[in-house]
Amino acid sequence: MQQQPRLLFFYSPQSGRCRRTEGFIAQVLQRRHNHDTFKLVRIAVEQRPDLAELLRIQTVPTLLVVQNRIVRARLTEPKGCREIETLLRPWLSPPLKAQQAEAASPPPTDAIAG
Repeated sequence: MQQQPRLLFFYSPQSGRCRRTEGFIAQVLQRRHNHDTFKLVRIAVEQRPDLAELLRIQTVPTLLVVQNRIVRARLTEPKGCREIETLLRPWLSPPLKAQQAEAASPPPTDAIAG
């Protein structure tokens, strides 16, 4: 059984870049209605240096997607929403416009019983 992926956010409370990255994460998850897709775990490297060392966190902010205890994706020092969205794309719901277009389009002709 697939576990809900965890989005690990390694940060430093003193870093302005980390605060901006937290806003980018929220924006990406909100825009695509994915608040429940990930279990977001914020990890201050000063409080958990052991975990940062274990996962080879060299710099903050760093994002990791962990699923079934395996690191599936990593992004160091994201510069904006686009990079984060690209990292998370395999797990994100399609954009709302794509969902609406899919619902409005007729079924393929081979799916119609005749």
